[in-house]
Amino acid sequence: MQIHMGETMTDNAPDLSGDWDLDAAHTRVGFSAKHAMVTNVRGAFNDVSGSLHVDFDDTTKSNAEIVLEVASIDTRNTQRDEHLRSADFFDAEKWPEIVFRSTLIEEVGDNALVVSGDLTIRDVTKPITIPLEFTGAQTDAAGALRAGFEGTRRINRRDFGLEWNMALDSGGWLVSEKITLEFEISAVKRETAAQAA
Repeated sequence: MQIHMGETMTDNAPDLSGDWDLDAAHTRVGFSAKHAMVTNVRGAFNDVSGSLHVDFDDTTKSNAEIVLEVASIDTRNTQRDEHLRSADFFDAEKWPEIVFRSTLIEEVGDNALVVSGDLTIRDVTKPITIPLEFTGAQTDAAGALRAGFEGTRRINRRDFGLEWNMALDSGGWLVSEKITLEFEISAVKRETAAQAA
């Protein structure tokens, strides 16, 4: 993965190669969907984990994984959240996790990445690509190197077996088929044994 990211690869820049973990407290993986064809309903998965491996010498070894706990879905409405956890939608009891595993990470421009991989929702796995903006890397107050990424990607929920809907009297549907996934990722670099010593 050739991440030049503007000026981040200068002599003074932090070393982005190595292993990173998602900081769940500062990472948001959310979604938005049209409700009743007029308003957007937004939500997020509050329990997110994942990791990233960056290898500048062999880009084929760079990879990412994100795991969302379905039971942690939060749309700020208890009744709606329970419905989304039910068999009508995600069926959290039967399929408790949504998983994305990358197959290719490419730099397509300054601060711009395209991450290709497999997204599994319920028992359906489909290839998707996610465009991400690299928002920078800084050493935080605790001395850890932190990197940020942001992006969105539209998917058709029916492609993943999320079929439930209700027809409106005026025509159209209660819930849109197109869903926008929203990624705001903060990753913290793991210390190597040498750094820890």
